[in-house]
Amino acid sequence: MTRRTAVTGVGVVAPGGPDRERFWARLLSGRPAMRVISTFDPDPFRSRIAAECDFDPRTRGLTPREIRRNDRFALLAMAAADEAVADSGPDAPDPDRTGICLGSAVGATIRLEEEYVVASDGARDWTVDARHRAPFLYQALVPSSAVAELAVRFAAAGPAQLISTGCTSGIDAIGVAHEMIVDGEADVMIAGAADAPISPITVACFDAIRATTPSDDPETASRPFDATRGGFVLGEGAAVLVLEEAERARRRGARIYCEVTGYAGRSNAFHMTGLRPDGREMAEAITDAMGQAGLDPSDIGYISAHGSGTKQNDRHETAAFKRSLGPAATAVPISSIKSMVGHSLGAIGAIEMAACALVIERGTVPPTANLTTPDPECDLDYVPVTARPRDVRHVLSVGSGFGGFQSAMIFSAPGAARDDAVDDTAPGEAAA
Repeated sequence: MTRRTAVTGVGVVAPGGPDRERFWARLLSGRPAMRVISTFDPDPFRSRIAAECDFDPRTRGLTPREIRRNDRFALLAMAAADEAVADSGPDAPDPDRTGICLGSAVGATIRLEEEYVVASDGARDWTVDARHRAPFLYQALVPSSAVAELAVRFAAAGPAQLISTGCTSGIDAIGVAHEMIVDGEADVMIAGAADAPISPITVACFDAIRATTPSDDPETASRPFDATRGGFVLGEGAAVLVLEEAERARRRGARIYCEVTGYAGRSNAFHMTGLRPDGREMAEAITDAMGQAGLDPSDIGYISAHGSGTKQNDRHETAAFKRSLGPAATAVPISSIKSMVGHSLGAIGAIEMAACALVIERGTVPPTANLTTPDPECDLDYVPVTARPRDVRHVLSVGSGFGGFQSAMIFSAPGAARDDAVDDTAPGEAAA
């Protein structure tokens, strides 16, 4: 009997949306959640706008000890996971059949930078005195510490992995978790991603390659697919999904948001930050994911774009959609929620997948904020400014990351999955 993967819980901590419902309301409003960076002085930097979360771990059930020993990215992951597990409903899964798969591009950036400043006396002393180190410095040094925290929190003694593939980490973590369920390694996977990269070192890095926008207007700083765009807006956040073997979910009467029906990845083997203009690698990932789901291009009802707001990415993505979907590319609505919640690096793929689950359940496509002057080279239906009601049965989400990573995932409405689709491609065969 073919095993399938259902999504039974959704948890989100995002800019302008500190929980699932307020996140969804933010997307439907079309209002960006950007502001001038508040956690350090941004004046020395080219980019001074970011999408920060209004997040206080003390109000989310996290203990003082958990807060002391963990970086912000891990705390965001724990809060999102708490919401997702509660949303999945009362259940007592077998601990040995329950696993964790978390994505993060940069891990504990904030804590490590803070500790370096302390240990080096503000970078004035190259001799690090171990007596000045924080007692939980090892937690920051090992990104997988967040996975360990979640495993302990939910008594998950099954598979546990940290996925770090740049900006595709969130999609890839959910994809790997899905494959573990299909392969029979686990029955329940708590999967998603978290990143909290808004720190001086990260802002300086993106300033150096001019990937982030120099705009000083928070409301219009992020403009994916718009002819006037100038780069992405750095963000932070987390999203966690509860993935469950579909028959198990049905037997216990769980609400099923959707099923994971396709996942694939590619590397462009080309350049750390450059993209081939023809979009071939992303197109191949999309084609493989559709093949696993047993779908034709015309079956796709909505595309959650990577939509970072750089000219290179937006045009590359447009080419990939045309290459993989053919004439159907012109008929499918596409949008980028990064226009509202920023680009939280490894976390954003999971945040976008949470949005996709809600699109299927609630029948509305979020807009691309600030898309008022479309780039003539991005000539598809990028849903400008206003949310659009639409009954969607199959959603495609894509991600593109530094290092040449290209990932694609398909969610399908409950009951919409093709009975013979999963057998077309062995689990994991098409994934990078």
